Amino acid sequence: MSGEEALTARDAGLVACRRCTRVWPRGRERCGRCGARLVSRDPGSLSRVWAWWVAGLMAYVPANIYPMLITDTLVSRSEATIVGGAIELIQHDALGIAIIILIASVGIPIGKFVAVAYLALSVQNPARLNAHRRHHLLEVVEYIGRWSMIDVFVVAILSALVQLSVVARIDPGPAALAFALSVVFTMLAAQAFDPRLIWDRIEADAEADGPEGRSADEAGPTPRGEQA
Repeated sequence: MSGEEALTARDAGLVACRRCTRVWPRGRERCGRCGARLVSRDPGSLSRVWAWWVAGLMAYVPANIYPMLITDTLVSRSEATIVGGAIELIQHDALGIAIIILIASVGIPIGKFVAVAYLALSVQNPARLNAHRRHHLLEVVEYIGRWSMIDVFVVAILSALVQLSVVARIDPGPAALAFALSVVFTMLAAQAFDPRLIWDRIEADAEADGPEGRSADEAGPTPRGEQA
């Protein structure tokens, strides 16, 4: 079928349920299987993406400013931020753990912010990455989102284990809650993004440019997000 336009569900008068993936004729308001609302395209998708993205960014700033861990001993009280804690681990010859903390707490969150913003902007403006790569980028963001809580998990484990009464005590700092909220908000931003908008943008550009508008690198198997 090379050279032919792919028939989408919308062109065929169908709409897919985003919750259970069952396909129904257009015009139905609710999915007969799971009861979810049926929409061919979510008009508020980008608005929710940016709302959750901004909320996640606002929560991420205090997560890096305020202490993540508060350690109380008989003689001292110390507070450590995410980066400060990683530096202390390096000083105590725990380079591997420090690298994992920095990747999970700094590298991955910043990468997710950049990726989600790029995807949202790419459906409103011309993008350098083709549609297939942008779709794969969204899948990567959704996959790694679940691993972003590793820093909060480490804090929770330390707080539970190091409770030695008057000898020592480790408590989570205010940054732990802010970081957890930031992770949740960015995950919601990625989930709110409708991947079908990527392909709508390609079709709109192709129609504007005429028969020669669709480039060869946009051809290929139809991924999950284009079929509905």
